Formats: sequence, structure tokens, C-alpha cells
Amino acid sequence: MSGQPDCLRLEGVRITRGGEVLLGADFAVAPGTATTVMGPSGSGKSTLLAFLAGFLDPAFMAEGRVRLGDDDLTRLPPQARRLGLMFQDDLLFPHLDVAGNLLFALPAAVRGRAARRSAVDAALGEVGLEGFGDRDPATLSGGQRARVALMRTLIARPRALLLDEPFSRLDRSLRGQVRDLVFGVARARRLPVLLVTHDEEDAAAAGGPVVSLRAM
Repeated sequence: MSGQPDCLRLEGVRITRGGEVLLGADFAVAPGTATTVMGPSGSGKSTLLAFLAGFLDPAFMAEGRVRLGDDDLTRLPPQARRLGLMFQDDLLFPHLDVAGNLLFALPAAVRGRAARRSAVDAALGEVGLEGFGDRDPATLSGGQRARVALMRTLIARPRALLLDEPFSRLDRSLRGQVRDLVFGVARARRLPVLLVTHDEEDAAAAGGPVVSLRAM
């Protein structure tokens, strides 16, 4: 694996269920850019992300390949793909404080209590949450929770980001702020981003190509 940023490529992907074609996809997402997948409910947006991430429901059949840089991810287990996922819900663990949530995702290669805590502090500082490590997630605002969720995803050192409508449950006043943060950090880290959404403002904020899926 090279140290250069990786391109995420979907090559001849076709997903079927019961012999019926649900969707087809064939495109690439360059490092530091975001491609948006849009379509109505039932068009297969989330199914496509599940295939990319490696947890496609056995009820579906898939053809084609998923590549990240020089690596073929298609048959790798989810944990080996190094893809960061963000969902509609932030999914923070309520029984852990903010630091504990980030430590959970920190790679085991970062060893030693001091080094691991330093990595957590740096991650929180990157999103303006210095000193929040001891906070209970229940005490955070929606925007703060979204920031912690983003850094928990990024602290795992993913090679690409998959976003499944992560802004849809934020108040409109927060959506623009969190969108700018997510896409800005992804650009700075040169990560390819695949966003699934039905919101045209989200797609516009992503600033990249839009792939439209149609329900079949």
C-alpha cells in the first residue's frame, strides 16, 4: 500500500434481489473530493453503501469490484476495508465519556496511555472541543455530538468516508456548519467521500459529481 491518497472506484457494480436488478454503479471518487448518490426511497442508496462497507444483506446478490487505491476490497471483511462510516444517528456510546468514545475507535497500533490520550486530545482540538474528553455525551448539543461522531470516525484512520445521510437529523441552523466541517476535514486529509442523500443542499455542499439512482 502506498502512502499516497487513494481513489475509491466502483467497477461494474450491479446489485440484484430475487433476480431483479436493483442498481448499477460504475464510477470513481478521487482523493479529497465527494461524490453524491441521490435517489428516492427504494432506489438502493443505502444498499450500495452496505455493499461497499462489506455488510450487504444476504438477500441481495452483488457483482463487480470495489477498489481503493491498488487494493481490491470486494471480498475483504468489513474491518479490513478501512472505510469510515457516518450515519443519520451519531451512535455515540452512552456508557462512555467523550474520550472513551474516541479511544474505542483508536487503532491498537497507538500504544501507551499517554500516546492514546494525546491522540484523543488532538482529535478534539481539531474540531474545537478542547477539554471535552470527560463530558457525558448526553450533555452535548447536537452540533457537538456530530463533531465527536466525526472525529470518532476519523481517529480510526480510514482511507475513505461513506456518509449515509449524516446531516438529516440536525437542525437546519447546524446542518451547514457540520457539512462544512465534514467536507473540509475530508478535503484536508485527501479522503475520497461517498455521500448518500436525498437532500439537494447536501449534494451542493459536497461540491462534486452527483450519481442518480432510480427505483426499479
